[in-house]
Amino acid sequence: MATHPTAKSGDYEPDTPPRFLTLLILGFSIMILGLILVTVATALSQDGSTSFGGIIFIGPLPIVFGAGPGAQWLILFAAILTVLSVITFLALRRKPDNTKV
Repeated sequence: MATHPTAKSGDYEPDTPPRFLTLLILGFSIMILGLILVTVATALSQDGSTSFGGIIFIGPLPIVFGAGPGAQWLILFAAILTVLSVITFLALRRKPDNTKV
């Protein structure tokens, strides 16, 4: 097992940065909180009507789904969020151009 020449015998450096793990835990926590809020709101609503919609990407193919009286608006909202997410991903993925004119 190779170690870094300046590493002490008790030092251990994790493979994943702590920021990544923090964001991962925060993302899952927000999703769980959203599921709980939707479940409570559905249980407390008087009319019992619920709508949902979403988009799942499998490679380049989007799968759009939804059900309920307001599903068309939720699907449209999900499509807009998906497009914005892809644009943000592509913009952040670009490397800065360090050439000087």
